[in-house]
Amino acid sequence: MPSQSGRTPAPDALLVAPLTANTLNKWSAGTCDTLALGVLTEGIGLRLPIVALPHFNTALAAHPAVRRSVTVLREEGVTVLLGENGFTPHPPERGNVAAYPWATAVAALPASR
Repeated sequence: MPSQSGRTPAPDALLVAPLTANTLNKWSAGTCDTLALGVLTEGIGLRLPIVALPHFNTALAAHPAVRRSVTVLREEGVTVLLGENGFTPHPPERGNVAAYPWATAVAALPASR
């Protein structure tokens, strides 16, 4: 329960994958309407290392809110793996889930403390 202390061990880092455009935009705005978004938003405030690997199409990636959200998160220290060295958005209805670069996201996490 949220009122209980110590419900999970403190994380060394957070991995957010696959990150949808919806979650990206809510997270960058500080929206905490789910437990997951609350953990992500709090993670920024706790200065945890956070790696986010998006998964959305080129039409969503072209939306100005997505560009703004990526900028906001990067300015707060979140490693957003979007583009050449991470996830490259695909045309609508042409995604290849098998090609999702999980290993890239895991490799971007900091070594255990």
